[in-house]
Amino acid sequence: MYRRVTRRLVVAAVGVLIAATTFAHQAKEAVTQVLFNERTGNIEVMHRFLLHDAEHALRRVKGINADLMRSEESRQAFADYAHANFSLRDQDGELLTLRSVGHEIEGKFLWVYAEAPAPSDITALEISHGALRDIWPDQVNLVNVDRGGQSESALFAAGATSIRVEIPAD
Repeated sequence: MYRRVTRRLVVAAVGVLIAATTFAHQAKEAVTQVLFNERTGNIEVMHRFLLHDAEHALRRVKGINADLMRSEESRQAFADYAHANFSLRDQDGELLTLRSVGHEIEGKFLWVYAEAPAPSDITALEISHGALRDIWPDQVNLVNVDRGGQSESALFAAGATSIRVEIPAD
């Protein structure tokens, strides 16, 4: 009897893991890190997107059959799209001009990078992050803001288009 119950539990656990893996693959999510680099005086932005999602997005948004692994042109097209759908404003609503500093593939992710000079008097960021959310309503974008070892987060889900984050003091 013990073996039968144990075997059933194992079979059930494997079933749950397979289902979780299937649903995990369908999850639409991206993570962005906004880092105040004290050494350079810049705000550094690092977006991490799943390659699979980025390729599907390019097909839908640009109408191109993207191959991010092999095509620099496809990677640049997606980076341009990501930059166009992300912005930072200071506490007074002034747009911070982000400059693209590249992109790269790491494993199953496409990283897209940007930076801007950090205003010396900044106390808050108004963040907008619509990348992929214009394609998939269930897309979730998490933005972590780090300054001086302290972090704040903004979660873009459902109808969120802009979120204000207080910036920890230096």
